[in-house]
Amino acid sequence: MSNAPSSNRPAHLRQPYLGLALIGGTFGTAAREAITLAFPSADGIPWAIFAVNILGAFLLGLLLDALARMGPDEGRRRRLRIVLGTGFMGGFTTYSALATDTASLLGEGDVGAGIAYGSGTVLVGGLATWAGIATAAVAHSRGAK
Repeated sequence: MSNAPSSNRPAHLRQPYLGLALIGGTFGTAAREAITLAFPSADGIPWAIFAVNILGAFLLGLLLDALARMGPDEGRRRRLRIVLGTGFMGGFTTYSALATDTASLLGEGDVGAGIAYGSGTVLVGGLATWAGIATAAVAHSRGAK
């Protein structure tokens, strides 16, 4: 461990930022759990997790592009990125549930559904991230006029 002052440490190792990520992650995880309880799996397909991951990908793309267009990653923008992006969206979305649900579908012999669910989430999630970035770009260009 270095004896360097806290301000010289990378942001992800500083206590205040870790606290922001923890707070955001707590609320993101609670939101995901509430959605999965409200919308249970149908025919063995965990649609709530699929929707959460796609929505989270869109919102993360929107957030990060909007913050990047506002200026450098410092001060308030960095705090928002960490609490909302790393924290909330990190807790809200879930790669582990995607992997487990895909493996369960495959293990239960529903190979087509397992492949479609796993690859579909990744592909649609990528498109959702792109859509979030595009939405932020359009909003920024309208605001710049």
